[in-house]
Amino acid sequence: MDDDAHGGRVDITRALRDAGVTALVAFGLFLPLIGFQTVTDFRNDLILITRWPLLIATVAIVGFGRLAYSIAIEPRLSRRTLQRAEAPAWRTRLRKWFVPFAVGFVIAYPVIVVLGVGFGGAVKWIDNFGIQILIYVMLGWGLNIVVGLAGLLDLGYVAFYAVGAYSYALLAKTFGLSFWLLLPMAGILASFWGILLGFPVLRLRGDYLAIVTLAFGEIIRIVLINWVDLTNGYAGITGIPRPTFFGIPFNADDGGFAARFGLEYSPIYRTIFLYYLILALAFLTAFVTMRLRRLPVGRAWEALREDEIACRSLGINTTNTKLTAFATGAMFAGFAGSFFAARQGFISPDSFTFLESATILSIVVSAAPRSCENSTFSS
Repeated sequence: MDDDAHGGRVDITRALRDAGVTALVAFGLFLPLIGFQTVTDFRNDLILITRWPLLIATVAIVGFGRLAYSIAIEPRLSRRTLQRAEAPAWRTRLRKWFVPFAVGFVIAYPVIVVLGVGFGGAVKWIDNFGIQILIYVMLGWGLNIVVGLAGLLDLGYVAFYAVGAYSYALLAKTFGLSFWLLLPMAGILASFWGILLGFPVLRLRGDYLAIVTLAFGEIIRIVLINWVDLTNGYAGITGIPRPTFFGIPFNADDGGFAARFGLEYSPIYRTIFLYYLILALAFLTAFVTMRLRRLPVGRAWEALREDEIACRSLGINTTNTKLTAFATGAMFAGFAGSFFAARQGFISPDSFTFLESATILSIVVSAAPRSCENSTFSS
């Protein structure tokens, strides 16, 4: 890019030259794809026909698109780059007050919804647009440790989500343990599986690491489907105990939450309780992530992400660094999985497909890895 482009001015000669080169390249690429077509005639023989008008129209669109970009868009981007160092005052004030405003909004969200639509319609808004989004926010922050901070591409993150969900469901139904005891236990078990995944992939990077983690996620799902005696296969696990408010269940019995506090029974109370529970877990995930970034282990993750060879040359133990990244990210997925099982009361392997991993990864990637704030918006 020359000085005119850097200064935000339009260089017509350069723009026409770029458009001509782009059109020529497009013509070479689209000639066999669009310019020629094979069809069968009435004797069922293949014949070659040409589609010059369609080819010329396609090349013209590409060329004019490149010309429009060079004239209208590229100078504007150049000016924005030059002005980026001088952020306007309103943007600085917005950055200063936005995070406290956002935190206050999510805390007051159930109250706003109840005042806006009433108790009857608030359940849907809090559950679908509050709890569900916060689950993905928490999963995105957990995967951000592995992908954003450590630079390890993980396509099987949903496996740890499933481990946390099934750990809570099986232990709660079999041994009758409470949600508050099983929540950290689910995180520990998921973290253990994260370490097990980390050992085989210590020497892998990039696409090879992504393929292995994808296979790990599918292995966990297939095990959940075929180990019928333990997981009940495709039928899933039903009747999973719900979390209580200090031992007080959210039901219509005399000992339920509404009766204890002299309120009329409504499912909105349990929904609001679950909302603030997942909100607290999401805040915990964000707090731990930001604190870890300032600790030596966080610096080691970032060094590993930038250059593994240089990281080794500095004396950093890359084995422990990778394992701690996998274990920490898996732990938060286990927390989210146990909450998901307690919230739903039913889980099955269909809830932990590759599409979930892809969704969580897209949250991290589209929000610019290493940024907790952007991951929240992407969710």
